[in-house]
Amino acid sequence: METSEVIRHVWSEFGPLLETQGYELIEAEMAAMGGRMVLRLYIDREGGVNIDDCVAATRLLNPLLDETELFDVRYMLEVSSPGFDRPLRKPEHFAAYVGERVKVQTHMPVLGRKRFTGVLKGFTDGMVVVACDGQETSIHLEQIKKANLDR
Repeated sequence: METSEVIRHVWSEFGPLLETQGYELIEAEMAAMGGRMVLRLYIDREGGVNIDDCVAATRLLNPLLDETELFDVRYMLEVSSPGFDRPLRKPEHFAAYVGERVKVQTHMPVLGRKRFTGVLKGFTDGMVVVACDGQETSIHLEQIKKANLDR
């Protein structure tokens, strides 16, 4: 399966399953590492996650990953907390961190650039507003390739 298909499957199938266990899927990404694919999931819950939560989520998802045969190569599952540089993906993530420093990377240039580092000023009607280099820039959520807190 292509990377984008795997990520879509993870969001549609595993996101809701994790929610039933009290976790929120914050981000899902894939990377090649040491000759195999790594599926990296970031989870959170009220009060934060610890190593026991990551182990519990891994034990929940590993058998399901094996059953679905999403990978035609060797893979490894990593489950982690969002950390200090927390990924921002969903509208509620952007709304919750207004006033915080962020790094945003877009798929296509917005006003001639693809990288923005500054203060998250707001999120309204699908638009993320970042104050960067003395001006506010509005970026549509669908244009965002990657966004993280910059702490």
